[in-house]
Amino acid sequence: MAFILNPDGTTSPKPAADGGPAANGDQAPTAGGDGTTGGDLIKDSNIQGFMQDVIEASRDIPVLVDFWAPWCGPCKQLTPLLEKLVNQAGGLVRLVKINADENQDLCLQMRVQSLPTVYAFKDGQPVDAFMGALPESQLKAFIEKLTDGAKAPLDQALEQAHAAMEEGDAALALEIFKEVQAQDPQNVPALGGILRAQIALGQLDAATEIIDSLPANLRAKAEIEAAASALELARDVGDTGDPQALRAQVEADPKDHQARFDLSLALFARGEAEQAIDELLELVRRDRAWNEDAARKQLVKIFDTLGGTHELTVLGRRRLSSVLFS
Repeated sequence: MAFILNPDGTTSPKPAADGGPAANGDQAPTAGGDGTTGGDLIKDSNIQGFMQDVIEASRDIPVLVDFWAPWCGPCKQLTPLLEKLVNQAGGLVRLVKINADENQDLCLQMRVQSLPTVYAFKDGQPVDAFMGALPESQLKAFIEKLTDGAKAPLDQALEQAHAAMEEGDAALALEIFKEVQAQDPQNVPALGGILRAQIALGQLDAATEIIDSLPANLRAKAEIEAAASALELARDVGDTGDPQALRAQVEADPKDHQARFDLSLALFARGEAEQAIDELLELVRRDRAWNEDAARKQLVKIFDTLGGTHELTVLGRRRLSSVLFS
């Protein structure tokens, strides 16, 4: 049975046009590039199977319908990403791939005007759609909306790992991050998490080895850049000495810039980021060019380590601008 999209948005079956199932010709590009699918979660279909594979199946779990063609360049980018995300969703959503060249009547019924076009079905009805090849982040958001915000297993694991880091259990976090990365080798949050967990555990050489081995496209990601800054900062901190002794040294001689700089490192190493930022800002205010702009550069490392949205980063950058341009 074929599918008709009624003017009111409902669906109804229609007898299929004469002819048998679509020939086993070109198949949609897959993440593996070998035409294989992810079991029941990913399959090729046609106008004859649309009622069962999409409409009926969507009454159990949401179904993405990917209209593609062998000559469509953007399709070759989109379909592997869809397959990857559907597999990672672990059963929250299915993917059905339709060769538009072999199912032109269905394309007319679905009003497919360009390729690729993706429809989302839920409870037997089309509920959303998009055209063109979207980036992975937007595809994830599209799927999350379709699944009412349900988290895929990998995303749940990442949340658990981040929670472990916040609770101070870097060893557990590292184990979970590595499990995620094993399933998705280019998962940037997992890679960044591995690096941060290794830094927290003092495994600086291991973190350095990972960063040095990353291809340029991954190395340039914000999470990796921030982790690299954290690694550099961890090496800078080293054996910083007693913050109380350094504080006394600064109070005895406020112009001892090296002591103030060392004090900021000691404070940050002990988790007192706000106080470390205060000392570096004071050093910039007193002598911004000292030691080849060392205080400002150290502030940038701290901001990168904390993350761009951290309240200390936002406020610290504002205060730094005020000092520099006063």
